[in-house]
Amino acid sequence: MLTLNNVQVVYDKVILVLRGMSMHVPEGKIVALLGNNGAGKTTTLKAVSGLLKSENGIVTEGTITYGDEPVSGREPEEIVKKGISQVMEGRRVFKHLSVEENLIAGAHTRKDRSALKEDMGRVYHYFPKLKVLSARTAGYLSGGEQQMLAIGRALMARPRLILLDEPSLGLAPLMVKEIFAIIKQINRESGTSMLVVEQNANVALSIADYGYIMENGRIVLEGDADTLRNNADVREFYLGISEGRHKSFREVKHYKRRKRWL
Repeated sequence: MLTLNNVQVVYDKVILVLRGMSMHVPEGKIVALLGNNGAGKTTTLKAVSGLLKSENGIVTEGTITYGDEPVSGREPEEIVKKGISQVMEGRRVFKHLSVEENLIAGAHTRKDRSALKEDMGRVYHYFPKLKVLSARTAGYLSGGEQQMLAIGRALMARPRLILLDEPSLGLAPLMVKEIFAIIKQINRESGTSMLVVEQNANVALSIADYGYIMENGRIVLEGDADTLRNNADVREFYLGISEGRHKSFREVKHYKRRKRWL
């Protein structure tokens, strides 16, 4: 469904963030993109959704294709109409609007206004709490409720692919578990593809079909979720199971390369 091939992104004409980024999101699957702060995960999502321009960023090399169609360089509203919605980091709801008004705003690019009530019912099916709070001003919701609203608002555009940026950020562990269970349910019941950017590798890999690990603007490791969870290096760097000092993937790759030649 989505393919990034050797993508390079530069901010302010000088700051190189993505350095030959390549990855795939298959139709109907959940893909996790993992990495530490500054690895380039959010930039990857913004390159797909067309939001780089607002931060003076640009794709300078490589291609981003959705299906068979290139999307890099297109306006964000065009990309939403084609079926890609992004849930921004930090939730970013319209705090002065009600829950229901936020959901309606998520469908602003659609022409079939008669189907909004049906789609709102679908959102309330996944997030029953939002139905109870439909008239409440979004700014007064808890962090978890705002995250539910942000995902629900993305669903109102009827996307085929949702980009989720740090959905666990700032949430209590029980709420994180609930949010990710709902993300999995949406994928299973509707077939909506998901690209999930996360620092919490454990919870992301628990729902993902496939995963990529990113460092310094590049993919350094990839594999199906079970393989990554059982990888000794991933367990040390991202799951908190360490037998020694923390090392970077660069050190590990260098060591393994040396070891092969011993």
